[in-house]
Amino acid sequence: MANACGVDFGTSNSTVGWVRPGQPTLLPLEDGKPTLPSVVFFNADDEQVRYGRAALADYLEGYDGRLMRSLKSLLGTSLMDGQTEVAGRALPFRQLLGHFIGEVKRRAEREAGRGFDRAVFGRPVYFVDDDPEADRLAEDTLADIARSVGFAEIGFQYEPIAAAFDYESRIEREELVLIADIGGGTSDFSLVRLGPARANRLDRRDDILATGGVHIGGTDFDKYLSLASVMPLLGHGSTLLSGASVPSSYYFNLATWHTINQAYTRKSVAQLADLVRDAAEPDKLKRLQRLIDDRAGHWLAMRVEEAKIGLSDTPEVALDLDRLEPPELLRIHRDLFTGAIAGMIDSVGATVQRLLDEAGIGPERVDTVFFTGGSSGVASLRERIAAIVPDARRVEGDLFGSIGAGLAIDAARKFG
Repeated sequence: MANACGVDFGTSNSTVGWVRPGQPTLLPLEDGKPTLPSVVFFNADDEQVRYGRAALADYLEGYDGRLMRSLKSLLGTSLMDGQTEVAGRALPFRQLLGHFIGEVKRRAEREAGRGFDRAVFGRPVYFVDDDPEADRLAEDTLADIARSVGFAEIGFQYEPIAAAFDYESRIEREELVLIADIGGGTSDFSLVRLGPARANRLDRRDDILATGGVHIGGTDFDKYLSLASVMPLLGHGSTLLSGASVPSSYYFNLATWHTINQAYTRKSVAQLADLVRDAAEPDKLKRLQRLIDDRAGHWLAMRVEEAKIGLSDTPEVALDLDRLEPPELLRIHRDLFTGAIAGMIDSVGATVQRLLDEAGIGPERVDTVFFTGGSSGVASLRERIAAIVPDARRVEGDLFGSIGAGLAIDAARKFG
């Protein structure tokens, strides 16, 4: 058995892998499942902290409290050194991430029947685009938080490289593989030579031809689908009696997972009351006002996320927004979603093309595209990548588990 574990602290879901002969690599973290949604709910009714699916269940059942999701998105932002209010007390965001990562560690240790003080953490190719200093600070912050919850020795591995190691464990011949890891917060890519003869090498630097990424992921797709489809029902794009536009900050906050709670501040609520009086379409802003009064922002974001997932498989979904007043059954066509995220898909495509150019590899030489990450099912994204490497076969990994499994393999190599 390996002496260390691999930790995939994800924007949407987290996993822990541990290499054990003849047993599954991923450890169950909640209800026998290997994924723990990266969610914390501070339940004010019973003064308990819930995590993962239990946190979401408490929130959706209407318990009073504070829901926090997409915690990883805080890394590399100015919010990381700030704080939020929970039950009338200030909670630093660093401590919030420590709460969650500490819980992941405790659950993994309970399932493994042993402690883990060494781990390889996954990280995106870039926490922050085009800012190396901020990117290093984000990794250092994650390392500090990991040490604060009991990890004494910490390594890092790029998430698409970890996914490559997982794929490599299942192939029988050498391949040149484009790893496409489309997660909740980032789209990361690596071009890697993989094969059975290479798998046991400790130094794989010569096999990694290029890595690249962009800070675009599933939560961004959620955001722009919400702004294009749902937020107009609440007044987004409408005007005041003066002819000025209704401020967009309310809608952007509600459409962005890690800023939803900013819509509930006293200042924001008071300003919205003034806007309702001055609105050209007051009924829409009253709908927004009721949604905020009910603190139903996360419910709305979850409904939009469900629509996004549905549009990966069907050309149209019907979104039942039964908690709006009045309720709404909103039909969303895939074309609307494709148009809303077109600019981001262009950026992802440019990132893949730049990766090939930097490696000096023609698209015809890529044998396989290996898709992983919960947002890799978006149809327009797959089509764009397929257009860049049209001859490569497409393989779908464990969308939520490939990175954790690959990090466990890397941890066994690094720590024994």
